Amino acid sequence: MSNTFVEMISKRLSFESLAAMLLLLATAFVCAGVAYWKNGGERSPREFLTFMFPRDVLTTASAKADFAFWLTKRLMTPFLFIPAGAVFVSAVAYCTRFVGQAVLGIHDPIVPGPPGPATIVVFTVTMLVAYDISYYLYHVAQHRIPFLWELHKVHHSAEVMVGITKDRVHPLDELMNRAWDGLIPGLCFGIWTLIALDPVEVTIFGINVYVMRNILMMDFVRHTHLRISFGSINHVVLCPHWHQLHHSTNPKHYDKNFGLLFSFWDRLFGTQCIPEPEEAFTFGLIDRDVDAYQSLFGLYLLPLKKMGGHIASSFVARNTRPNDKVLP
Repeated sequence: MSNTFVEMISKRLSFESLAAMLLLLATAFVCAGVAYWKNGGERSPREFLTFMFPRDVLTTASAKADFAFWLTKRLMTPFLFIPAGAVFVSAVAYCTRFVGQAVLGIHDPIVPGPPGPATIVVFTVTMLVAYDISYYLYHVAQHRIPFLWELHKVHHSAEVMVGITKDRVHPLDELMNRAWDGLIPGLCFGIWTLIALDPVEVTIFGINVYVMRNILMMDFVRHTHLRISFGSINHVVLCPHWHQLHHSTNPKHYDKNFGLLFSFWDRLFGTQCIPEPEEAFTFGLIDRDVDAYQSLFGLYLLPLKKMGGHIASSFVARNTRPNDKVLP
């Protein structure tokens, strides 16, 4: 890989990271302004800041754990998660392209020349859909498979929402999600390279699609206390309020609203639950050891310990004959 190509990737990532951060912050302030205005009462800059940064939320053990967890994970992101996402997607895309070229005899893009605006728009939309159905399927598996749930519980252990709660995801869980993302989005990306695209001309391994998806789905806002709804658009795009229901401890909300950007997956697969317009939720887990997840040790190591317990139990069950007795 040439130095020029490496520099191009580095500049692209830096620009997109900065652009994404600014857009996410702008979105958060606009949504807070809308929610504050609808909330009524006294209106002043000081009251707005109090509304946006509630002291009783930010001083909880859960919020403090979020901040500590976010800081430690930020150190890993440039070296682990971004490269991992690029590697998994590009590896499957390369294999898809290689097989397509070998089986179909395609050695040049079917549509010659550089991709035009229409091609780039269609490419981005199809990649967004591919990433979204990929996430939906993985998210359902996180709730249905005990082994994966032990990792995903880290995210659901937050008892308050402070924006960066969106990043309260165990590193192993995030890596596994990126690996899974390589399948459907990687296959889609590989097909596109056969049809019309030189990947480097359009994007750096789909990173721009990640950025666009994060902006559209308001991931930061939906992990706050702001109950934002999109009205009739809710039936296409999952609004923050509908996602907040997914974190609710109310049994009627369990395993509902798995979607990431689009809400129609939940409607299609029967996992949709529509909250009341002003319905508020209690967040967190109902496990006895829920308090153990409000520290860095609990967030990083407790899930691994519990996963080890599942592996040991499965091993014992698989190697125990029906008439054997297992000593307590």
